[in-house]
Amino acid sequence: MLHYTARIEPDIAGRALRGQVSIRLALRSEGVQQLEFDAGELEIEKVSERGRALVFEKAEQRLRVRLPQPGKSGERHEIDVVYRGAPRYGLEFHPERGEVYTIFSTSQWLVCIDAPSERASLDLTLTVPSGLKAVGNGRLVSKSALGGRRDSYRWRQDQPMPSYVYGFAAGRYNEAGGTGENGELRFLSAELQGPQLRKLFADSADMLRFFGRRAGIRYRGTYSQVLVAKTIGQELDGFALLSEAYGREVLEKPEAQGLIAHELAHQWWGNMVTNRDWGQFWLNEGFANFMAAAYLEHRFGEAAYRERVDGWKRRLDKLRESGKDHALVYANWNKPTADDRAVVYQKGAYVLHLLREELGERAFWRGVRTYTRAYYGHSVTSADLRQVMERASGRDLSAFFARWVDGAEPAPAMASKPDLAK
Repeated sequence: MLHYTARIEPDIAGRALRGQVSIRLALRSEGVQQLEFDAGELEIEKVSERGRALVFEKAEQRLRVRLPQPGKSGERHEIDVVYRGAPRYGLEFHPERGEVYTIFSTSQWLVCIDAPSERASLDLTLTVPSGLKAVGNGRLVSKSALGGRRDSYRWRQDQPMPSYVYGFAAGRYNEAGGTGENGELRFLSAELQGPQLRKLFADSADMLRFFGRRAGIRYRGTYSQVLVAKTIGQELDGFALLSEAYGREVLEKPEAQGLIAHELAHQWWGNMVTNRDWGQFWLNEGFANFMAAAYLEHRFGEAAYRERVDGWKRRLDKLRESGKDHALVYANWNKPTADDRAVVYQKGAYVLHLLREELGERAFWRGVRTYTRAYYGHSVTSADLRQVMERASGRDLSAFFARWVDGAEPAPAMASKPDLAK
């Protein structure tokens, strides 16, 4: 994948959308004649290349497109797809708030490749009713008024990114702003006012500095944080979606801002250093969880960090007691359970904490910086992390990774009951 040029027009009241996308790609091997894309439950109306209609088939959330003839390795194509849909998930509609925003996964609103190892740049145009404010990926290129009381926003993301971090949000938002180390900060909400937003996100600039220094790479560009009707938290390229209810909770209790830090940490660990496949998901979520705790330690002191560590340990103990512990790497991440997610998020973070204790502060954080800088803009596996940490510490970590990353503790043996008949 090389580049997507997309035009999306949601119908907020009708909970539907119309879209078109031009997908620029290069063939990886000789003789390829069929292309496959993820297309969720979208209804495909037309597929063409340079105005010439192409034969296509939509089945099991996949779009299969047949080229007129077999291609050569490296040969470039630009496939145009026109579609519509009424997504049941992937896109949230809240007509009472005049709001629409994306959630996982992107192929429910954009024909694309969902695989996290595929990266491409993006040109996104979003058409929404006039009077709404919108955020999207990359830099805002233009905003223009259209006929029919509609506005068009266009963003350009030049850095190739995995498609699962593409997205947008639009609504009747109030807005406040701030200044980060290397760019503008935007805070948006339909319910909170400017002073509340500035108080809620008062630590965002400090988080960006903290993570940038731990990563060895500073964040550059605009970063937006949007409070939406409901979400468990969603990090996208250049912005985060959090719920209005969570925002009010943090206003009352600033030390509850762990989710803000978690989502922001994904700008490095997840978005830019990305798990090669979903079986390696802990490298996204375990890292973000751990780095959020490290920020809380920086902001509120060691006790805040230890509280997180103790919570991870309790969850891991519960997994083990119920026989649900699992290696951090999964062979199959289809339909994960709550316990699987606990392995990835809580156990993953706990293992990084243990690695920190194992290596000591200097070697551990040197390894984190080296790992982040080496794989920034690329996909990773657990083996990549191990190799970097071994070089940073000068130690063989095969036993540690075998036990904590590749292995799982068995459930404790049940004590046998005495035979009362004897």
